[in-house]
Amino acid sequence: MEDAMTQNPATEDPKLDATEATEQAAATGPEAEIARLEAERDDLKDKLLRTLAEMENLRRRTEREVADAKAYATTSFARDMLGSADNLRRALESLPDAAQADPSAKPFQEGVELTERELIKTLERHGVRKIDPQGEKFDPNLHQAMFEAPDATIGKGLVSKVVQVGYKIGERVLRPALVGVSAGAPKASDGQAGNGTTSH
Repeated sequence: MEDAMTQNPATEDPKLDATEATEQAAATGPEAEIARLEAERDDLKDKLLRTLAEMENLRRRTEREVADAKAYATTSFARDMLGSADNLRRALESLPDAAQADPSAKPFQEGVELTERELIKTLERHGVRKIDPQGEKFDPNLHQAMFEAPDATIGKGLVSKVVQVGYKIGERVLRPALVGVSAGAPKASDGQAGNGTTSH
């Protein structure tokens, strides 16, 4: 009895090992190997496509950043130069009428005007453009309203007076134009001249 019991495990083990080996061989047959390789290929292809897409996005972002750096590299310098442009304009506007009519003051006036024009052209060459919105629709992205007042000569919501011109560099505002906005034609007062009066 004991001999039979000791022999049973020994006789069962080889059968179990053979069955497992057969199952493993079936599992690792050609079809299973092909399926595994195809899954691995698809995974690698997906990773490659994702990497290529990320690289393309990085390239575009880098190009955009380089273009922005070139376009806006002079922003600080251009902003500092606006004060000089303002001072030249103030110098011209401060000339009294008598001085403007004086022939001896003419060369001075022309010299300041020439300097102002040259400065504006230089700024324009570097992408800086003047914002002079007289008569245009008020745009809070480009203009800063200093006041609103009735004006019969221009429609409501339009720029009636430019207090100080603004400037843009590329698509960015360096300085908004300071403006007065028309509130439209003044309303007629209730007590107009002649109303409620009698003539003798």
